[in-house]
Amino acid sequence: MIDIKLIRDSPDLLKRAVKSRSMDIDIDRLVELDKERRSLIAETEKLAAERKRISGLIGPKMKAGENTDAERQQVNEIKTTISRMEEQLDSTVGQFNDMVLTIPNTPHATTPAGRNEEDNRILGQTGTPRAFDFAPRPHWEIGENLDILDSARAVKTSGSGFYALKGAGARLERALINWFLDVHVNEYGYTEILPQHLVNSATMTGTGQLPKMAEDMYRIEGDDLWLIPTAEVPVTNLYRDEILPADKLPLYHCAWTPCFRREAGSYGKEVRGITRVHQFNKVEMVKFASPETSYDELESLRAQAESLLQRLGLTYRTVLLCSVDISFAAAKCYDLEVWAPGMDAWLEVSSCSNFEAFQARRANIRYRPGADARPEFPHTLNGSGLALPRTVIAILENYQQADGSVVIPEVLQPWMQCEVIR
Repeated sequence: MIDIKLIRDSPDLLKRAVKSRSMDIDIDRLVELDKERRSLIAETEKLAAERKRISGLIGPKMKAGENTDAERQQVNEIKTTISRMEEQLDSTVGQFNDMVLTIPNTPHATTPAGRNEEDNRILGQTGTPRAFDFAPRPHWEIGENLDILDSARAVKTSGSGFYALKGAGARLERALINWFLDVHVNEYGYTEILPQHLVNSATMTGTGQLPKMAEDMYRIEGDDLWLIPTAEVPVTNLYRDEILPADKLPLYHCAWTPCFRREAGSYGKEVRGITRVHQFNKVEMVKFASPETSYDELESLRAQAESLLQRLGLTYRTVLLCSVDISFAAAKCYDLEVWAPGMDAWLEVSSCSNFEAFQARRANIRYRPGADARPEFPHTLNGSGLALPRTVIAILENYQQADGSVVIPEVLQPWMQCEVIR
């Protein structure tokens, strides 16, 4: 959630921030609602004080044998007025709160302005695409020929946008998940979390999925529960409505979860294969940091995700997203895109974002900078480390051989207990 000071003190800055995201939100109306809300609160408190003052006169007058009808009438009239104003206040507060939740985070100064994804900045490429002496096949052909990918039966059991891995394909994805987690825990100091896969509406609101992206999420009808779109949601909300000691920051968590999203696409080359699906696995890194260090933490988060791609020997590029392409809650975001030669495409396998205090303010997560200091909002960050099945796609397509087999990256061979999938 945005800082309310922006509404009161810098509405023009807020208007520019919203415009930079190509969103149409009536900030003037929000300012009016805030003024109306504060005015109603002040007037209600003033009337309550007056009612208390007049009520205080009744007792002494009664003891003195004086008539108190006038005072009683005033008290009743004020009570009626307060009741009417409280109804108006409830309505205004509801409108204000609903509107505030639709306003995205303000892009960081280093996030480039843009009109569409074409304005994202490619910061650099690591590695050189492999030169093949045969026409590289797409992953769906490789997977079907090796009998490790079965999309047809997954569609039969769940519908379009789902897939099933089997045999060495299932082992490959499991090996990647286990290796990712072990690197994050053993090398980078993350604490592993195995979170719930169903969360309530307050949790989805805390990280910014609700109300903005409700239509993209899966809801359990009859219960206040949603299937998580990413581990970021339950892991960040572990500390909702809590105050963290300063010595706990920075706080690092990682988690594997399945992720569920309704918005899987069906266009271009993504019609085939498993690049855009409704259910997929992902290992997520989540950080809580002080505002002074959060952008250093973002760079280390990105470096940690990149190290996995480097050790897998995959060619990738780093992209700084522009203002219209960052997520609703993000202030700054890097995407890591891996090269898939069979698809002749770059595939996003990680997004590394700094949300600053946006999520912490929505979820009421605070920290105390010092023993006697006033609680403040920490900055939250997350990054994919990494997302499946696109990492599997990249391995199948980059390590394929002319005979249809796939060499296992050396770093994964101990987990797979084989060197080649035949």
